Amino acid sequence: MADDDRNPEEEFQELLRRLLSGDTGAIDPEQLSRLSGMQIDPAMMQQMMQQLQGAFAGSDDGISWDLAKRQALHIANQSDLGVTTGERRDLDQAFSLAALWLGEATTIADLPNPGRTITRGAWVEATLPVWQELAEPVATSIADALTAALSEQAPDDMQSMIADAGRLMRAVGGSLFATQLGQVVGRLATEVVSGGDVGIPVMPAGDAAILPQNFADFGRDLEIPDDQLALYLATRELAHARLFRHAKWLRLHVIAQVRDFAHGIHVDTSALEDLASRFDPSEPDELRRALETGALLPERSEAQTAALVRLENLLATIEGWVDVVTDDATARLPSAGRIAEAVRRRRAVGGPAEEALKSLVGLELRPRRMREAAAMWRAVTDAAGVAGRDALWDYPDLMPTAEDIDDPAALVARLQATARGELPAQDAMDDALAQLLAEETDRTDGTPTPSEDDDGAAPDDHPEGPRPV
Repeated sequence: MADDDRNPEEEFQELLRRLLSGDTGAIDPEQLSRLSGMQIDPAMMQQMMQQLQGAFAGSDDGISWDLAKRQALHIANQSDLGVTTGERRDLDQAFSLAALWLGEATTIADLPNPGRTITRGAWVEATLPVWQELAEPVATSIADALTAALSEQAPDDMQSMIADAGRLMRAVGGSLFATQLGQVVGRLATEVVSGGDVGIPVMPAGDAAILPQNFADFGRDLEIPDDQLALYLATRELAHARLFRHAKWLRLHVIAQVRDFAHGIHVDTSALEDLASRFDPSEPDELRRALETGALLPERSEAQTAALVRLENLLATIEGWVDVVTDDATARLPSAGRIAEAVRRRRAVGGPAEEALKSLVGLELRPRRMREAAAMWRAVTDAAGVAGRDALWDYPDLMPTAEDIDDPAALVARLQATARGELPAQDAMDDALAQLLAEETDRTDGTPTPSEDDDGAAPDDHPEGPRPV
């Protein structure tokens, strides 16, 4: 029987079998459009089928990270003007002088490679692995929610037919999320000025970079000489990269906290069902907006709110140190104060990372306590000197806490007491550890052990002599 002679029910069953088997390449887009009743553009439907086919051939979790990369590079390269010889020369000189000035402002060692200028596309290539790592928990959650919704809402008589549909739904959800990730990262590439501009370590360790095209956009309305602006931003970028290279644990610490927050996210199934009930495939903008704005993500739980506070304090601590070191290193610049205020204002109103992370993982990234953290680091510098301040990044347990931001005087007092050779005051954990050690000592000195008799004597010390074997 020819395809045209089939009734709609037979056509649909054949189409479903092809979808569930992953044979998307053999599907006729015009047939799918006709069956849907929506008169969808066959070209658009063909593109959707190609994305699905790529998802089936991709990773086992159905998330097409290659699709995200292609989307991001497409957006970034559309408006990428490249790097001119003059821009590279000017910024290379700024990085060289910034490295010398930083040598006077911090004891943290210089980078093995100098800072560099990169294009928007190169920034996407360098940072996408980190964005993928941060977004993966939510991408998986969306794919799982689609699979669960399919199983829960299907009638009993269709359960056997859709038993193998889980992979398809994961592919659909993963492809949608990957597309959105690529769009966000691509737009972000048109905004960020430097590698450390987003506050989190998205560049490879020890890598410092400035995007000349975005640098020009940032300084256009500031009425500040380009050479001073370049020198200040190069100093800040190098300070950020030096810190993360020196404290190797810090990068993992930040990313782990973001992922811990993201792992607690679950898709709002009621919002998903509501969207599905009124979704028109011929007008996909509503679905795009839902993913872009985070409308499918529920309100934060108490645990997530606490995690967000911890992350904000951590990022504020990092950026506060970068602020103080940069201010000291660029004290010679006449416009340093104006530039510093412009950078802080840009971060305070929500830097380029905030919107990206909000849509991807529901995380509003805004270090609200950056000024307080900078004041803490200034107090530490005045009291303990540059070397004493930077030594706090040597080990994780030395790093200042949120309580130290609240009360810098207590941190300064501890550092001064340590410098005088005084033992630090014991806290509750110290007291508990001391008690455990004391109990262990008591058992070693006289408390019976399992190898001893009930009366405390070892077998060979029994009053009646050694027991016969």
